[in-house]
Amino acid sequence: MSIEVSHQLIPTMQAKVTPKQIVANRILAMSSVELQQAIAEELDENPALEQVEEAVCPTCGGATFGGTCPNCSPRSEGPTATELFEPSPGPARDDPDADDPIARAEASFTLQEHLDWNLRSLLPRELHEVATWVIGELDENGLLTRTDEEIARESGGTAGAVARVRSAMRGLEPIGIGARDVRESLLLQLGHLRETGHGVPGIAEALVTDHLQALADRHFREIAHVLGVSEHEVLEAWEFIKTNLHPYPASAFVAATRGDGPRQILRPDVLIRIVDGELEVEVVESRRFSLRVAASYASVSAALRSPTWSDQEKEHVREHVGRARFFIDAVRRRRATLQRIAATLVKRQHDYLVHGVRHLVPLTRAEVASEIGVHESTVSRATAEKFVMVPSGEVVPFSHFFTASLSIKDQIRAMIEGEDQDHPMSDQQIADELLAQGVAIARRTVAKYRDELRILPARLRHS
Repeated sequence: MSIEVSHQLIPTMQAKVTPKQIVANRILAMSSVELQQAIAEELDENPALEQVEEAVCPTCGGATFGGTCPNCSPRSEGPTATELFEPSPGPARDDPDADDPIARAEASFTLQEHLDWNLRSLLPRELHEVATWVIGELDENGLLTRTDEEIARESGGTAGAVARVRSAMRGLEPIGIGARDVRESLLLQLGHLRETGHGVPGIAEALVTDHLQALADRHFREIAHVLGVSEHEVLEAWEFIKTNLHPYPASAFVAATRGDGPRQILRPDVLIRIVDGELEVEVVESRRFSLRVAASYASVSAALRSPTWSDQEKEHVREHVGRARFFIDAVRRRRATLQRIAATLVKRQHDYLVHGVRHLVPLTRAEVASEIGVHESTVSRATAEKFVMVPSGEVVPFSHFFTASLSIKDQIRAMIEGEDQDHPMSDQQIADELLAQGVAIARRTVAKYRDELRILPARLRHS
């Protein structure tokens, strides 16, 4: 028996993920808010990275001159290396773009801007001015203490118009905004929680309606006696109210935008709107400040062969300039990928975006990936936990473009739009009607979809 040992080289191919690819994938997966935080951190850590405020092109990210982008003109040789980040100042009231929802979506919203943007999307144009008056009448707590008639007299509208604005406002986050007082605000929040399937204690409404002061004075035993329940039940309901409700909607909005509240305000990463009859896509990072390599570091980098620089100084410049260029390129690639994905969705889901979700067609992430020439995981990573503002003004997750759940939502919307205004359909009635049509769906799911459609519960519709 003999054993032969030989050496033979066999070529193999193995995919390796470089540190740069890891960072690029991490940036691609970031939401707009997370990206802003990452940019702030990078600016603090890397002196070679600089942020400059300038007029920029929403398509390529390059500088514009007189409103024209030289890079996107017919003679363009390609995009510049700059990228767009921080939001520009909000438009002035007399600015022709003042009603532009994209400009509003880029800004760090105040409560007033949030309400103005959403109400202008929900209401017909003739009510926009009345909506502005109603928003202006909110006090510092987000409550509306003046009557519809008083606001109508000052705004030049009618009490009915003011009531329509208030009705639309009641469906907006933070729930309770525009209530007449704390009690009404809390009741609206309780109703919303109950309609969306949360386990609200049975005595919660009674506590808020008739016993708020007694709760504040901790008269739990007396309340229990009046309601005919145990003191323990009162304490449990009181704990639920303190944990899940907020007496002042304005403060609740601040908490939600910081991520401290039980429910965050959705911020779109990509915006799709109709301009001159055509669908237009814009990534939220567009129309922002640009990032570039700091001029001082760029000039030094170009002169590194000079003997006046020590090896340590050369290494410092190379490291930080290289890091800055890579960071700028990674974010540019992120924006370009999102733009291409969104453009593909607009092409494939055009009828849905224009005519409603009944026209949503089957579409997979793999199909989108194949069309734009990337791996399916890239599409998944780019769209995960990100949101799109569609032309209707609704903010939906990217996942809605790849699922059939929106068709059920459209059925719910159609049912509600066609209901008897004197007898609005409850969520259970809607669920029963859908079941009769062959669609099995729980009442809680109906409530969830109705909430996402920004439709008020039955008890608040047509009131």
